[in-house]
Amino acid sequence: MNDIFSKIAELQKENKPFVLATLVNTSESVPQHIGAKIIILPDGKTFGTIGGGALEKNTVKEAQKLLSSGENKVVKITYDLTLKKNSERGIMLGMLCGGRAEVMFEVVVPSNDMVICGGGHIGEKLAVLCDILGFSYSVIDNRPEFADEKRFPNASKVVCKKFSQALKEMKISGSTAIVIVTFGHLYDEECLKAAIKSPAYYIGMIGSKNKVETIFEHLTKQGLKISDKVYSPIGLDVGSETPAGIALSILAEILKVKNKTTGKSLRIQV
Repeated sequence: MNDIFSKIAELQKENKPFVLATLVNTSESVPQHIGAKIIILPDGKTFGTIGGGALEKNTVKEAQKLLSSGENKVVKITYDLTLKKNSERGIMLGMLCGGRAEVMFEVVVPSNDMVICGGGHIGEKLAVLCDILGFSYSVIDNRPEFADEKRFPNASKVVCKKFSQALKEMKISGSTAIVIVTFGHLYDEECLKAAIKSPAYYIGMIGSKNKVETIFEHLTKQGLKISDKVYSPIGLDVGSETPAGIALSILAEILKVKNKTTGKSLRIQV
């Protein structure tokens, strides 16, 4: 049992989605005791057991289905472990045990602290800073060589896909910041258009004042509102033009917004 809880702690630390399925009620003959647990990952890999056989097979299938919804939830399902053709005791599994088992599914789908649109130099430096601060983050890029897990080993997810589609599928909540730094600014407008529709509390897009005003005008003409949660040009003015310096200015602005602070210097005037 300790191994199960250690695995849960590991998955939560890595910000990975999973389902914890627990046998919460039984009657008659069942393959495991009440309290037995199994962890199921999106790819079907498991840790622990609730008895194997058809019960566990169906539990894994149900867990994967629940994970695909992208929502945190708790669901209870009753299984009939008999060979009856028709049953009012739960989902029939056609087993010889003859009992009944109630399984509780706890679906854990972590949201991202940050979604980085663009795996180039600035995106890479942002990821390093997120690692230092303990932020969970995902990276999107439509170039396979930049959407590479080896490039972002600590990312919750690295996605190589069209930006707008990836953002639509990404787990974004009101505690998520979205940073748009695509290669050559080619997909910044696409990203902003998709990001505006999300519940993210911060959406930052890199670019010159002229470029930003042009994109804002395009989106406004399409009926989209540029809300106060959009920060562009991105970052605080720290006077740095290096990828690391720009990443630092971006993260400083995100912390300022997240923590509702002024961003002013704390120095004492003498």
